[in-house]
Amino acid sequence: MFLAIDIGNTHTVFGVYRKSKLISHWRVASNLPVSEKELVSLNKTFFANENIKLSSIDGVGISSVVPALTETYTAMSKQLFNIFPLIVSAALDLKIKIHYDNPETLGADRICNAIAGYAKYHGPLIVIDFGTATTYDVIATNGDFLGGVIAPGIETMAVALHQRTAKLPSIELQLPEAVIGTNTVNNIQSGILFGAVDAAAGMVKRVQKELYKRERNNATVIATGGFSGFVSKHTTVIQHVEPNLVLDGIRLIYDRVQKSKK
Repeated sequence: MFLAIDIGNTHTVFGVYRKSKLISHWRVASNLPVSEKELVSLNKTFFANENIKLSSIDGVGISSVVPALTETYTAMSKQLFNIFPLIVSAALDLKIKIHYDNPETLGADRICNAIAGYAKYHGPLIVIDFGTATTYDVIATNGDFLGGVIAPGIETMAVALHQRTAKLPSIELQLPEAVIGTNTVNNIQSGILFGAVDAAAGMVKRVQKELYKRERNNATVIATGGFSGFVSKHTTVIQHVEPNLVLDGIRLIYDRVQKSKK
């Protein structure tokens, strides 16, 4: 079995694979600081609850956008499984070209999204990840990572509005009944949620237009991340929702690296 660990800015997600099938997954908050001892104890509990033996794990991969947590999770892997994990980065032999000014600055989660998205749907492809940030990853017909877009995430916008204003409240992120709200909470909900839907549709249109000049074909659009299900219900620009895309990418990258060693 293989354990994929996706360390995000808000949550860390664990996924256990039996060969290529995701058989169990769980998430915890990406809190800082967290100790190796706490992670070991927490994951022993999760594995026990899922009836998965720690000894059955023979490979571990980590995608991390929080450098301060990478070392702690690496130590946890060594203690729990006696395995030094594969850390996803552009320095690995990914079998694709990354068209980025400095590929090492490309987030590991975006690399995973590109690899897994292309494996599932080929290219050209646009992968939208609705997380702490909303990212748009653009993949060519041949699988190369061409670049993308980064915007504030939905929840990030809500928190920023509350924290940076004197009177705007913290809100529950649910869709209001009408676009034109008659109270402050509904106004914020409408602005953030309907705004996010329309921003996604507008950005996809711009990217598609620019990408078509290069690829001469319309890109498939897939979404992942916490708000992918919500946004996809309210726009026609997203064709597929893949909630576990980063985990899938970690597994695929691990397999590629292992094969290249043989």
